[in-house]
Amino acid sequence: MSTQRSLIADARYEVIPMKNLESQIEFIPTGASVSVTCSPAKGQQATLDLAARIVDLGHVTVPHLSARLAEDAAAVKRLGAFCRDHGLTEVFLVAGDAPEPVGPYDGVVSFLRDFLDTDHGLSRIGVTAYPDGHALIEQSVVHEALHAKQALLEEAGIPGFASTQMCFDLTTWKDWAVAERAAGLKLPLHIGVPGVIDRTKLFTMGMRLGIGNSMRFVKKNGGV
Repeated sequence: MSTQRSLIADARYEVIPMKNLESQIEFIPTGASVSVTCSPAKGQQATLDLAARIVDLGHVTVPHLSARLAEDAAAVKRLGAFCRDHGLTEVFLVAGDAPEPVGPYDGVVSFLRDFLDTDHGLSRIGVTAYPDGHALIEQSVVHEALHAKQALLEEAGIPGFASTQMCFDLTTWKDWAVAERAAGLKLPLHIGVPGVIDRTKLFTMGMRLGIGNSMRFVKKNGGV
């Protein structure tokens, strides 16, 4: 199998809890790994409901858990119980885009510390990474948080990985990865790329996600 075919075959599909998704779920390849996003507009429960549905369809399911949408430690404990009760092996942790946290967790580090104390039953936990920078947070803060998450996972003995935000400039991605490795980042890196999508929608999504630098790279390189 060629490298390209292997990458496609092993790709993880990311879906958003939306009304029209139900009619599209059937097109997800059998046995594929599916990541379910979480947003302030839909709320954490919408992610959990969709994740449970996808689990029932036989897919490896990886829900996003949002730190800023967790009301308190009891809510974190319930998230851990959800993972265990649905036989999940993996989750992906995000701070979330809520302007203000609904509870005590303003980011993933404090959330992860409490989540690791729950009876979650997971064998792997993913965290975010931003080669192109974060729209609202200084890169130094993002860097320190990434390494703090790695330290917590190592202390708990839970394998982890870092999945990157979309980045279309290979040089930017490579420079970031080299710098992080030199700084001690050992987590496996998963590259975030968009699926087949209308170019206009891609630009709209990219600006909303705060990856303006990559969007400008795409504009300059029409063949991307």
